[in-house]
Amino acid sequence: MKNILLINGPNLNLLGKRDIEIYGDKTLDDVEEMLVGYLSKNNYANKFRIKSFQSNHEGALIDFIQSNSKESYAIIINPGGLTTVGFSLLDALIDSKLLCVEIHISNIHEREEFRRNSIFPNYCFSQIAGKGTKGYELALKEILNKEN
Repeated sequence: MKNILLINGPNLNLLGKRDIEIYGDKTLDDVEEMLVGYLSKNNYANKFRIKSFQSNHEGALIDFIQSNSKESYAIIINPGGLTTVGFSLLDALIDSKLLCVEIHISNIHEREEFRRNSIFPNYCFSQIAGKGTKGYELALKEILNKEN
């Protein structure tokens, strides 16, 4: 069985409590349950499992990727506050050689200027922004479509 890594960066530990009008009321636990449920409902639970990690520290995110990439198939990443500056995190994603989807709960392209220039799209095969927490499920679907 292979992992699909669910990685969330800085401030996403506050999901469900922070700026609910922008990010909604779902927590990271709710997101993980949604993805596990999707795998189960669509007969992928015997092939893939979701392995989640959140940190407010870039180095911890890098350590998680490096420690888990060998037994993993893909990454769903919401880099949070590292979206425009996380070059070391981006290097870890590239070095992992895993499929990767970048996710943003809000539409970063319609928000403040400083949020708009993600450094991840040239590596991740897809970017999903502005779909709320449902975007995580859309990312999982894209990954599973690559598997078929």
